Amino acid sequence: MNESNTSLRIGRFRLSLGRPLIMGIVNLTPDSFSGDGVGNDVSHAIAHALAQVEAGADILDIGAESSRPGAPPVLASEELARLLPVLHVLRDAPVPVSVDTAKPEVMAAVLAQGAAMINDIAALQAPGAVAAVAAADAAVCLMHMQGEPRSMQASPVYGDVVAEVKAFLAARAAACVAAGIDKERIVLDPGFGFGKTLEHNLALLRQLADFRDLGFPVLAGMSRKSMLGAITGRPVEQRVAASVAAALLAVERGAAIVRVHDVAATRDALAVLQALA
Repeated sequence: MNESNTSLRIGRFRLSLGRPLIMGIVNLTPDSFSGDGVGNDVSHAIAHALAQVEAGADILDIGAESSRPGAPPVLASEELARLLPVLHVLRDAPVPVSVDTAKPEVMAAVLAQGAAMINDIAALQAPGAVAAVAAADAAVCLMHMQGEPRSMQASPVYGDVVAEVKAFLAARAAACVAAGIDKERIVLDPGFGFGKTLEHNLALLRQLADFRDLGFPVLAGMSRKSMLGAITGRPVEQRVAASVAAALLAVERGAAIVRVHDVAATRDALAVLQALA
């Protein structure tokens, strides 16, 4: 196994992939689907982020534009107004900070202010996005999404969801490498819930190990999502157990990173799983 398979270069950090990593979610939006958005309350956002680190987060993922189904777009200026005050404090945190954005102008601004990773639901497809990341030393998470947030859940259709998502991610990773983004800076995310039915999501989870064949770490983000509500019948605030179970199943199938709201519960569950390894 070469170095790019065993560690992730993420800004000034190099994280070992010898154990699964936990990415803790920090929503800076007023309309997060999960109900944990902090809006423009900077002190609350920072306190929540530091609590995620204390609970065991290896990476913080801050986002200022909701990508829930039907979410309205947010101007880049508003996104940056929410992000930059929080990033200014968290860039000196003991763990790397990822910024969840699809706008190249936002990427450039947050990378200049110390963001260690860009987590892009559009897989750097916007003009200028690849160049913005290539010019920095940051990692990038390339995610698959069919359609766009406002309409992605209207009627998602695939011939073979696993093959199609895998081919898309392979092509986006190749484009990034060709643009000068080192392989050890790239993470792939099949995009659970982004233009997928429950059956599509379950197929992706069932065959998540297939994505490791592409040679990049895989991130899985199912925390509190509607797919878990459809399975359990529980509202979003009662999906912690299902979220932890989904994270464990993803790790068992090869996920290197799990993106979660409930860091402490996920950390404990992964500790039990690792004890068996």
